[in-house]
Amino acid sequence: MAVHSEAPIVVGIDGSPTSLDALRWAARRAALHRCPLELVHAIGAPVTFGPEVSVIGLDNQALRADGEAMLTSAEHTARETAADIEIVTTVADLGPATVLLDRSPEARMIVVGTRGLGTLGRLLLGSVSTSLARHARCPVAVIPDAEDPSRDLSRLPVVVGVDGSPRSQEAVDIAFEEAARGNVGLIAVTTWSEFFRYTSREEMQEQARALQAESLAGRAERYPEVSVTHTVAEDRPARRLLAEAENAQLIVLGSHGRGGFAGMTLGSVGQAVLHSTRVPLIIARARD
Repeated sequence: MAVHSEAPIVVGIDGSPTSLDALRWAARRAALHRCPLELVHAIGAPVTFGPEVSVIGLDNQALRADGEAMLTSAEHTARETAADIEIVTTVADLGPATVLLDRSPEARMIVVGTRGLGTLGRLLLGSVSTSLARHARCPVAVIPDAEDPSRDLSRLPVVVGVDGSPRSQEAVDIAFEEAARGNVGLIAVTTWSEFFRYTSREEMQEQARALQAESLAGRAERYPEVSVTHTVAEDRPARRLLAEAENAQLIVLGSHGRGGFAGMTLGSVGQAVLHSTRVPLIIARARD
């Protein structure tokens, strides 16, 4: 594999329509970030438990040839989407989750579609997307089916979930950078609930406002060109995030939240948004 001065955006390619949506999104992001794009096709068999395995028992040579042809076509699509980007292609013997997780420490971002077909025709959302969201060592972008491919989302804002946790802070950094590079606004969303709390709604609202302001501190100076809309409300976080994303191009979430106060956890909110969003979702993941 080629050595790059910039970490690449890595996208999983399996030939499905959603992997092509992910490819186009990743190509546009690579152009915005001025970084290489790596297209990866895995010919190993995905499994629902235990380690993924290579398909040595099948016709590995034929599968590899098919994978190389698929990547040639994918590279052509990527260059149609964003002409001036560096592209490298990789066919790997192991399964998709293993290959992409192995790439993650050196990647700028891993990009996958919400639903793809693996070598054996299995749906990959539950295994690959969820595995990456929980274990990757870089941010993970999950791209849903394009409901209307002709609809231009590029001028719409970025939505970010803010709850004050370390992973939420990483999500805020990613969201500001994405908004700045795309020259769009940012919607910061913080929610709260009265359950198991013994203060007034007015006080909880003010606490949430203060938490959001503290979480966003310093970004206005670093990104003066980004206009921020502040949303602080009593609501379920997934519901509010999805509602705000109806007129947005992207959602950014931390992989683990603080729970309780704002509840931005992968197991609850992240999973709900992952399975319901109609716009791309970036899950912030730490490299360590």
